[in-house]
Amino acid sequence: MAAPRFSAVIRQFSSSASRQKLVTAPIQIFGVEGRYAHALYSAASKEKQLDNVEKDFKSLQDLLKSSKPLEDYLLNPTLPKPEKAATITSILNANKCSKVTINFFTALTENGRLKKMKAVMNAYNRIMSAHRGEVQCVVTTAKELDAKNMKELEGALKGFLKQGETLHLTTQVDPSIIGGMVVNIGDKYVDMSTATKIKNYSNLIKQAI
Repeated sequence: MAAPRFSAVIRQFSSSASRQKLVTAPIQIFGVEGRYAHALYSAASKEKQLDNVEKDFKSLQDLLKSSKPLEDYLLNPTLPKPEKAATITSILNANKCSKVTINFFTALTENGRLKKMKAVMNAYNRIMSAHRGEVQCVVTTAKELDAKNMKELEGALKGFLKQGETLHLTTQVDPSIIGGMVVNIGDKYVDMSTATKIKNYSNLIKQAI
């Protein structure tokens, strides 16, 4: 697959008429990173390289975390695009990355979108998670849940799942919500926090005065 084809695929994804030519991702992600991630998912799917691209991204993400100078170099807007393209191609080749990944990053560099590379990789990872039937859920509570409440919560959340889906639950603590919880599951958002209830009640009182 030649690198310029990625730019064409990305342009196609912006057109509703040409989306039919692309492999549809299990979830839709908006924004620039979403367009690139969807284009990559379609190309990698056709080349049967979905898992390999995901592995490539994991290696590159680990490398960027361990090498701040490399990240600064790739994000430097004053450096020539061909130079950066050659550098990242060399890095990806050294890590034995797939041709799909290499061509994609070449297109990303040529289009001046390397500053979006982390967001694109995260978006692609989200698509792949959904591709495997994983439903990401983040629950925020005012204090840490004990084992009993955690078990009850997991049981309730699994009621949102379709057949073949698995729950990936992450919990976090935010004392500012006072009580209750805020739930993000898939594309659903439910705010049952005490702080929000108090705010709503306060607004009702202000409107009544």
